[in-house]
Amino acid sequence: MTDQPDLSPGEAVSQGSSVVVDLGEYRNRKDPLPVTFHRKELDSILRIYGRMVGEGEWRDYAIDHTHEKAVFSIFKRSGEMPLFRVEKNPKLASKQGAYSVVNTHGVILKRGRDLQQVLKVFDKALKLVEK
Repeated sequence: MTDQPDLSPGEAVSQGSSVVVDLGEYRNRKDPLPVTFHRKELDSILRIYGRMVGEGEWRDYAIDHTHEKAVFSIFKRSGEMPLFRVEKNPKLASKQGAYSVVNTHGVILKRGRDLQQVLKVFDKALKLVEK
């Protein structure tokens, strides 16, 4: 027996300056957190981005975090469509892999479970240069 009144689901009780809320209902009401890139993932992406900026091929980027996926968009000019998008979609992790690289036309260039392997799509083949 307590001196607290019985509550119906979803009802909150005020105790002085604090409010007691049903944790299960609070989690259901709360918007899910957006999908984000972790520090190591961003380091890998930004390393390639920096190299390509140094070569003059890329000039701008944007990062979007939604409830379904995180997207790193790469631009030649900021006013255009992105040249490439590096996407992280955790819902596809057990199927095709959470990471993918998509071009301007929406074609998936590479997809997989390991971001390092997926980012190899940006590695250039070495060419023989004769003097």
